[in-house]
Order: sequence, then C-alpha cells, then structure tokens
Amino acid sequence: MTKRMGYRNWRWLALWWRHFILLWTTIDGQTRYTIPEELKQGSVVGNLAKDLGLGLSEIFDRKLHVASEAGKQYFNVDAGKGELVVNERIDRETLCGPSARCVLPLQVVIENPLQLHRIEVEIRDINDNSPNFLTKYRVLKMAELTAVGARFPLKSAEDPDVGMTSVYNLLW
Repeated sequence: MTKRMGYRNWRWLALWWRHFILLWTTIDGQTRYTIPEELKQGSVVGNLAKDLGLGLSEIFDRKLHVASEAGKQYFNVDAGKGELVVNERIDRETLCGPSARCVLPLQVVIENPLQLHRIEVEIRDINDNSPNFLTKYRVLKMAELTAVGARFPLKSAEDPDVGMTSVYNLLW
C-alpha cells in the first residue's frame, strides 16, 4: 500500500509541476506599453514582434492579430514591421472617465500553433480639455472700504482631465 501511495503522490507532483511550468510560461513577461491619449491613427505603440520574440515572417505566416476587450479595435498590427499601431484616436476621458488609471487589456492571438499573449496599453492623460465655469459672468459687490488684498471666493471650475492636467484649487 505504501508503494502505491508514493506512486500516486509522485504522479500528482509531476502533474502539478507540468501545470506550474505551463502557467509560468503563459504569465512570464507580460508586455505593457504606455502612450498618451489622442495619438494620430498609424502612430507606433511598440514593436510587438520583438517584444514577443517573433520574426517578421512569423507574423504573417502564423496570422498574428490583436483582439480588444474594450469593444472597439483601437490597435492593429503592422504585419510588415511587427509594430502595434493606433487604429483610431483614443479619448481617455471618454474611455475611462474620471478614473486615475486607464489601461486597455489586449489579447494577442498567434495561430499555427495557437499562442495567446496578454498585453496592456496604459493611456496617459494629456491636457486636452479647458476648465469650464458653470456661469460665464460673476458680479462681485463689495464695500468701498474693502481692504486691499481682500479675497472673494469663486465657485470651482470643472475639467474632465485627471491628475496633473486637471483643475487645481489654489489658495492665494
């Protein structure tokens, strides 16, 4: 009985190691790119072939393509160069709203034999929106004896940009 239990444990351990190695090669070295929003169509994000360790001939022969989880196809692969390129302009505020972090997950599919790679493209905010006040004009009424340097609070402006490109409240 003890020999049989040892054999079962060994089989289980060998199976576990096999799955661990397969999982490790799937996770190992996830590719991540960072780009600013509003890049023009055709702008290069990164060299996907090089980053995945593929030759240029493999891109065409193995039918490499990119699938987006965002619903829109924001990126394509230039089969001649192996580069990931912008397919259409990306407006970060429309895509991610006021969230500080904006990441588009992509699946790279390579056929013959089938390989799946998960990559991420982080979209950085640029200052592409002007701050807006709710009212265009504000009438301030003050006494004639108001001291020089007196402060008058105004309502805050709104800006869809986030982080460093958003509106800041300054205290004078």
